Amino acid sequence: MVELIKVADILRSTYYYWEKRLNCTDKYVDVKVAIQSIYHEHKGRYGYRRIAKELKKYGIHPDPKTINCLMNAIGIKCEVRMKKYRSYKGNVGKITPNILQRNSTAKKMNEKWVTDVTEFHLFGEKRYLSLSLIYVMAKSLHTR
Repeated sequence: MVELIKVADILRSTYYYWEKRLNCTDKYVDVKVAIQSIYHEHKGRYGYRRIAKELKKYGIHPDPKTINCLMNAIGIKCEVRMKKYRSYKGNVGKITPNILQRNSTAKKMNEKWVTDVTEFHLFGEKRYLSLSLIYVMAKSLHTR
Protein backbone atom coordinates (compact mmCIF):
# COMPACT_ATOMS: atom_id res chain seq x y z
CA MET A 1 0.00 0.00 0.00
CA VAL A 2 2.79 2.42 0.85
CA GLU A 3 4.39 1.79 -2.56
CA LEU A 4 1.03 2.43 -4.26
CA ILE A 5 0.70 5.80 -2.50
CA LYS A 6 4.24 6.76 -3.53
CA VAL A 7 3.71 5.70 -7.16
CA ALA A 8 0.38 7.54 -7.39
CA ASP A 9 1.98 10.59 -5.72
CA ILE A 10 -0.98 11.24 -3.43
CA LEU A 11 -1.23 11.96 0.26
CA ARG A 12 -1.79 9.08 2.63
CA SER A 13 -4.90 10.79 4.07
CA THR A 14 -6.37 11.12 0.57
CA TYR A 15 -5.94 7.40 -0.04
CA TYR A 16 -7.68 6.45 3.20
CA TYR A 17 -10.44 9.01 2.60
CA TRP A 18 -11.32 7.46 -0.76
CA GLU A 19 -11.01 3.93 0.56
CA LYS A 20 -13.49 4.76 3.31
CA ARG A 21 -15.90 6.39 0.83
CA LEU A 22 -15.83 3.40 -1.51
CA ASN A 23 -16.81 1.04 1.28
CA CYS A 24 -19.74 3.06 2.67
CA THR A 25 -23.28 2.60 1.37
CA ASP A 26 -25.14 5.19 -0.68
CA LYS A 27 -27.59 7.06 1.56
CA TYR A 28 -29.71 8.17 -1.41
CA VAL A 29 -30.59 4.70 -2.76
CA ASP A 30 -34.27 5.01 -1.82
CA VAL A 31 -34.47 8.56 -3.15
CA LYS A 32 -32.91 7.50 -6.47
CA VAL A 33 -35.45 4.70 -6.86
CA ALA A 34 -38.30 7.13 -6.09
CA ILE A 35 -36.90 9.68 -8.56
CA GLN A 36 -36.72 7.06 -11.31
CA SER A 37 -40.25 5.82 -10.64
CA ILE A 38 -41.69 9.38 -10.72
CA TYR A 39 -39.67 10.21 -13.83
CA HIS A 40 -40.89 7.15 -15.74
CA GLU A 41 -44.44 7.48 -14.41
CA HIS A 42 -44.67 10.91 -16.03
CA LYS A 43 -42.87 9.79 -19.22
CA GLY A 44 -39.80 11.99 -18.73
CA ARG A 45 -41.75 15.23 -18.61
CA TYR A 46 -40.86 16.12 -15.02
CA GLY A 47 -37.73 18.06 -14.14
CA TYR A 48 -36.08 18.24 -10.74
CA ARG A 49 -38.48 20.89 -9.39
CA ARG A 50 -41.62 18.92 -10.14
CA ILE A 51 -40.01 15.70 -8.94
CA ALA A 52 -39.18 17.48 -5.66
CA LYS A 53 -42.87 18.34 -5.23
CA GLU A 54 -43.88 14.76 -5.96
CA LEU A 55 -41.33 13.41 -3.47
CA LYS A 56 -42.84 15.62 -0.76
CA LYS A 57 -46.15 13.79 -1.32
CA TYR A 58 -44.30 10.54 -0.52
CA GLY A 59 -42.79 12.06 2.62
CA ILE A 60 -39.26 12.43 1.21
CA HIS A 61 -37.85 15.95 1.65
CA PRO A 62 -34.40 16.34 0.05
CA ASP A 63 -33.25 19.68 -1.31
CA PRO A 64 -34.23 20.28 -4.99
CA LYS A 65 -30.57 20.85 -5.89
CA THR A 66 -29.73 17.45 -4.40
CA ILE A 67 -32.44 15.94 -6.58
CA ASN A 68 -30.89 17.67 -9.59
CA CYS A 69 -27.46 16.19 -8.74
CA LEU A 70 -28.99 12.73 -8.24
CA MET A 71 -30.80 12.96 -11.57
CA ASN A 72 -27.51 13.88 -13.26
CA ALA A 73 -25.80 10.94 -11.52
CA ILE A 74 -28.54 8.56 -12.70
CA GLY A 75 -28.37 10.05 -16.18
CA ILE A 76 -31.93 11.31 -16.56
CA LYS A 77 -33.22 14.78 -17.36
CA CYS A 78 -36.45 16.42 -18.41
CA GLU A 79 -37.14 15.86 -22.11
CA VAL A 80 -39.65 18.69 -22.53
CA ARG A 81 -38.35 22.25 -22.49
CA MET A 82 -40.48 25.35 -22.08
CA LYS A 83 -40.78 27.34 -25.28
CA LYS A 84 -39.02 30.68 -25.11
CA TYR A 85 -40.55 33.80 -26.57
CA ARG A 86 -39.11 34.62 -29.96
CA SER A 87 -40.35 37.74 -31.68
CA TYR A 88 -40.55 37.63 -35.44
CA LYS A 89 -38.86 40.64 -37.00
CA GLY A 90 -40.32 40.73 -40.44
CA ASN A 91 -43.21 42.09 -42.43
CA VAL A 92 -46.37 40.80 -40.82
CA GLY A 93 -49.53 42.28 -42.21
CA LYS A 94 -49.87 45.73 -43.71
CA ILE A 95 -47.66 48.59 -42.51
CA THR A 96 -49.48 51.92 -42.69
CA PRO A 97 -47.63 55.06 -43.73
CA ASN A 98 -46.49 57.56 -41.09
CA ILE A 99 -48.73 60.51 -41.90
CA LEU A 100 -47.99 62.60 -38.78
CA GLN A 101 -44.19 62.56 -39.11
CA ARG A 102 -43.92 63.30 -35.34
CA ASN A 103 -46.05 66.43 -35.65
CA SER A 104 -48.34 65.89 -32.66
CA THR A 105 -49.90 69.33 -32.31
CA ALA A 106 -53.49 69.75 -33.49
CA LYS A 107 -55.59 72.83 -34.22
CA LYS A 108 -58.94 71.38 -33.08
CA MET A 109 -60.30 68.41 -31.12
CA ASN A 110 -60.50 64.97 -32.81
CA GLU A 111 -58.16 66.09 -35.58
CA LYS A 112 -55.37 63.60 -34.91
CA TRP A 113 -55.86 60.11 -33.48
CA VAL A 114 -52.87 57.85 -32.81
CA THR A 115 -52.78 54.26 -31.62
CA ASP A 116 -50.15 51.75 -30.60
CA VAL A 117 -50.52 47.99 -30.26
CA THR A 118 -48.50 46.10 -27.66
CA GLU A 119 -48.21 42.32 -27.58
CA PHE A 120 -47.66 40.50 -24.29
CA HIS A 121 -48.04 36.96 -22.96
CA LEU A 122 -50.59 36.06 -20.31
CA PHE A 123 -51.21 32.49 -19.13
CA GLY A 124 -49.33 31.06 -22.09
CA GLU A 125 -51.36 32.97 -24.70
CA LYS A 126 -50.63 36.10 -26.71
CA ARG A 127 -52.68 39.17 -25.78
CA TYR A 128 -52.79 42.54 -27.51
CA LEU A 129 -53.35 45.96 -25.95
CA SER A 130 -54.23 48.95 -28.11
CA LEU A 131 -54.17 52.48 -26.71
CA SER A 132 -55.67 55.38 -28.65
CA LEU A 133 -54.52 58.94 -28.01
CA ILE A 134 -56.09 62.18 -29.15
CA TYR A 135 -53.67 65.06 -29.74
CA VAL A 136 -54.88 68.55 -29.04
CA MET A 137 -52.94 71.73 -29.48
CA ALA A 138 -51.15 72.54 -26.23
CA LYS A 139 -51.60 76.34 -26.63
CA SER A 140 -55.40 76.10 -26.80
CA LEU A 141 -55.51 74.27 -23.45
CA HIS A 142 -53.48 76.96 -21.71
CA THR A 143 -55.30 80.00 -23.16
CA ARG A 144 -58.70 79.18 -21.66
